[in-house]
Amino acid sequence: MPWNEPGSGNSGNRDPWGNGNKNKGDQNPDLDKIIDNVRKRFGGGGSNNKGKGGLFSPWLLGILVAGVYWLFQSLYQVDEGYQSIELRFGKFEQTVGAGLQFIAWPLEQKIVIDTQQVRTVEVGYRGNSPELKEALMLTRDQNIVDVTMAVQYTIKNIEDLVFNVGDLSGQGILGIDQVVRGSTESALREIVGSTTMDALLTTDRPVVDSETETLLQTILDRYKSGIQVESIEIQDAKPPVGVRDAFDDVVRADQDKTKLTNQAEAYAKKLVPNARGEAERILQEAEAYKAKVVAEATGEAERFNKILTEYQKAPEITKKRLYIETMEDVLADSSKVLIDQSSSNGNSLMYLPIDKIIENNNQGRSGSSSIRRDDVLPSSRAKTSSSTPTRDAQKRGGR
Repeated sequence: MPWNEPGSGNSGNRDPWGNGNKNKGDQNPDLDKIIDNVRKRFGGGGSNNKGKGGLFSPWLLGILVAGVYWLFQSLYQVDEGYQSIELRFGKFEQTVGAGLQFIAWPLEQKIVIDTQQVRTVEVGYRGNSPELKEALMLTRDQNIVDVTMAVQYTIKNIEDLVFNVGDLSGQGILGIDQVVRGSTESALREIVGSTTMDALLTTDRPVVDSETETLLQTILDRYKSGIQVESIEIQDAKPPVGVRDAFDDVVRADQDKTKLTNQAEAYAKKLVPNARGEAERILQEAEAYKAKVVAEATGEAERFNKILTEYQKAPEITKKRLYIETMEDVLADSSKVLIDQSSSNGNSLMYLPIDKIIENNNQGRSGSSSIRRDDVLPSSRAKTSSSTPTRDAQKRGGR
């Protein structure tokens, strides 16, 4: 019957700790007895039951600890961007992605690899320290050059990476880097060996980058490494330290040559169109002058034919008219002073405007379009004649 069941005669003297025989005035039970009673009830390991099994026996506790440890080793989390290869007795079982996964440890094992991280491998240097064994290479023209390169890559197939490249669980990322570094060095030496030193130092670096990337990816795919090359770039390409100054002078001279060549080409591009335009202008002026001369010659020929017709009709009149027109043309460009001696009244003192005559002659030679006029002294009562002298003037000039 339970100790606290109603109706029990001695329920007032019983308690769950077995201290029913104690006096009611004793309110502080013995702690050792309490612990011993708990062991008796749940573990069977009291002082009177030594050697008997119970719920918390050492064997059961060991089994529980082993089970927790096995479960801890069997359950694992694969993060986003990672993939896991599961092996059963060392043989490939499956590849799983992100999430909570389970393996039967120790019969099964796992290899978790980050497949989205972009990793960088340095060839020919480590940080700021050179690696001359990797960097020194031979060019096609038998020159030694110091080349450093950086490679970025990702993992595209972890099964190929683990089973074709090798078990990298011990080396981790360092083992993958070593594979990429060795393949890059081999590809770079082949490309540099087919390139001249001057081209490598000046203009062909992008070409070397592209060809090296193509060849490196071909090598990695040939061995099914599961590695994808993302980018390749030459960090530096320079001659060895002993001859670096001389090569720097050559590079600077080549740059000056390119600069001067560009300046000359720019000047030629500016000068040639101007010269062509000037030549075109001269040709057009020549064509215009030719057309003018031909037109004038044609007009003169037609005029001569017309004059010839009139001459044949009236020779004397035509001669006189031609004479007068000719004199008009001749005297129009010369200064003239006409003196009337009959009306001078014996005054032989005259003043000739020599400066005006010279000025008019100079203007006539320079082709000026200014109007000429003949100057006559008032004291001499001279008067200016027209380009064609009148008959009275001709008579006075003849006396």
